[in-house]
Amino acid sequence: MNQDLYLLSKKIGYSFQNIQLFKAALTHRSVRGSNNERLEFLGDSIVNFVIAEELYKRLPSAKEGELSRLRANLVKGETLAELAREFNLGNYLNLGPGELKSGGFRRESILADAIEAIIGAIYLDGGIAQCQACVLKWYTDRLQQQALQLYIKDAKTKLQEYLQSRGLELPNYEVLSIQGEAHEQTFYVSCVVVSLAMNAEGMGSSRRKAEQEAAKNLLVLLEKPLL
Repeated sequence: MNQDLYLLSKKIGYSFQNIQLFKAALTHRSVRGSNNERLEFLGDSIVNFVIAEELYKRLPSAKEGELSRLRANLVKGETLAELAREFNLGNYLNLGPGELKSGGFRRESILADAIEAIIGAIYLDGGIAQCQACVLKWYTDRLQQQALQLYIKDAKTKLQEYLQSRGLELPNYEVLSIQGEAHEQTFYVSCVVVSLAMNAEGMGSSRRKAEQEAAKNLLVLLEKPLL
């Protein structure tokens, strides 16, 4: 195993017996030969199952609709890409010349697919128990009760309800900046509650996603004293 693969294996918390599986999981379809598409297919099913089972165990009183919404938020491409960024996964991907030139190592869809491929590779290499342990470790913070409550409802809706129930005015959202090329922009947004002198920021691939992230971050700040 070369130094890069060793460092990444330490970050994800799993050491592969079959290094070729690891390499394949990191290889985008823009590279000639074998790539991570089949592993991605497998990993997608596994992460859905692992998160669904964990939510079922953790939330015995949650209804099917709530569980479905929670799972959808936890396994969506945006969340998987966030996990990938936590591992700096883009630095380890094997991309074709075109994707390298266009900054594919930063693209949300490519990062999310690679995470799913790694999950599929871990399953084939070490079995379901080790794969499940890795996935749940990666999701530790997102599976905390407070975080799950934020996912049950749209964050902006939940923030609005929180403020209205306390007789406070609705928040203001302001775009702070937009960075990147037209085809792959990143929006930075601020969410402010003037009467509380509180604000939080969020980022996302669209204004809507950035506003949701800002609302979620502000909710964490508002609810912290109640924990």
